Amino acid sequence: MTLPVLNRKLVLEAAQRTPDLAGGFATSWQPLGTLWVEIKAGNGAARGANALQLSRVPLKITVRAAQAGSDARPIAGQRFREGSRVYAILAVTEQDSRARYLVCHAAEEVAR
Repeated sequence: MTLPVLNRKLVLEAAQRTPDLAGGFATSWQPLGTLWVEIKAGNGAARGANALQLSRVPLKITVRAAQAGSDARPIAGQRFREGSRVYAILAVTEQDSRARYLVCHAAEEVAR
C-alpha cells in the first residue's frame, strides 16, 4: 500500500440547523477543525437544470484516521472547505484493514 501524501489543508464543517421563525430551518456550517488531506479526482460529468449548468466531479479525499465520535473524524453529510471551494462528503470508508487512514468519497459542485 502506498501511503497518501497529505499535502492540502481543508476545514471540516458540520451543518447546524436553526429555526428560521417561519416554521422552517436555516442551515449554517460550523467549522470542526483543520485536516491535512490528499485529494484524488475521478471522472467528471455535467448536466443542465433550471437554466444552470452544473458540473460534478467525484473525489477521494484521504485523511488520517481518528476515533469514532471525534470531531476530527469526517462523516457523511459534513463537508470540507478550501477557501471558496466546497466538497460535500457523501460516504466515508477505511482505507485498509489497519484503519490508519479514512477515504472520504466526496463531490465538488460548481454552478455556472
